[in-house]
Parts: sequence; structure tokens; C-alpha cells
Amino acid sequence: MIEEKVFVAGFGGQGVVVAGNILAHAALEEGRHILGMVSYGVEVRGGASHSFVIISDQEIDCPIIDEATLGFVLSQAAYEKFKTKTRPDGVLFIDSTQVGNVDPAQTTGTIIQIPATQMAREIGNERVTNMIMLGAAIQKTGIVKMASAVKVLGKVFKGLRKDLIYVNEKALSTGADLMRQAH
Repeated sequence: MIEEKVFVAGFGGQGVVVAGNILAHAALEEGRHILGMVSYGVEVRGGASHSFVIISDQEIDCPIIDEATLGFVLSQAAYEKFKTKTRPDGVLFIDSTQVGNVDPAQTTGTIIQIPATQMAREIGNERVTNMIMLGAAIQKTGIVKMASAVKVLGKVFKGLRKDLIYVNEKALSTGADLMRQAH
């Protein structure tokens, strides 16, 4: 059984839940089973926030994520809280624009640092930082197909302007391109 356990952590307003939703919808698009959970801080914007997604090719028995196969941290506080929550053979993506103090000796999993917030600013919309991270992770790990993630943007951003779908698609592509260039 192939089971991926993923967390996305940051603060409210960084698209933590949206990134989890895109990943979950993309997995559903591929006919896989998913389970997701979300946690918000006291304030929605600015408070601690994280989402968990479990993706499996079979029914999911246990909704608990002790150790993740894939993690994303979008803030220093999220890094401090989740730096040991990735399996030793897992991958932890860190937004190096927001997380300046990384200690590899105290962090589990393979660390990949991406200046995602800076890259999002260069695209012209800091709110797509989450999609740059997700695009990089999809390219690096193959957790879902990029085509599936792009396809579900319209479902997740249902009723919103088409330009939001476009900029999010561009951000996914930017993250994927970064990982392709790294090899």
C-alpha cells in the first residue's frame, strides 16, 4: 500500500488550507483515497494554521499523522513546531524567505529550501507562495501528477476570477521549474 502523509504549516493568510485542498483534489482526480484535517489558530489571518492530507491507493484506516512523508513550512513558527514531524526518508520543503533559522541537525527528513515568498513577489502576487511550494513538491516527489493539480484549480477556486486560476497555475509551474533546474 502506498500512503503519503502530508502537512502544510504556516500562518493564516498563507494559503495553507488551499495548498492541502489542491493536493487532496488532485489525488481524488487520480482515483486515490484522501483524508484531510485542518487546524486554525485563534485568529484566522496571522494565527498558526496547518492542514494534514493523507493520500492512499487503498482505504485509509488511521487518520493520525505521526510522521509525514512530505511537509511544507511557510513560517519560522511553523518550522519550530514541525521540524521533527517528517520521516527520516521524507522531504521537508521550507520557504527560505520566511524561515531564516534552520538547523539541519534538529530537522528530520531531507530539507529543500525555496525562496517561495520572494518568487511569488516576482510573479506579482505573494499569495501564491503556497502554490510555488506545491509545484516544487509535485515535481520533486511525484506525489500527484502536475496535470491533476492544474485541472483542479478551477474546482478549488470555483466562482473566482479566471486570473486567479492563471496566477496559481503559473506559480505551480514556477515551483516545478525550480526543481527541474536544480537537477
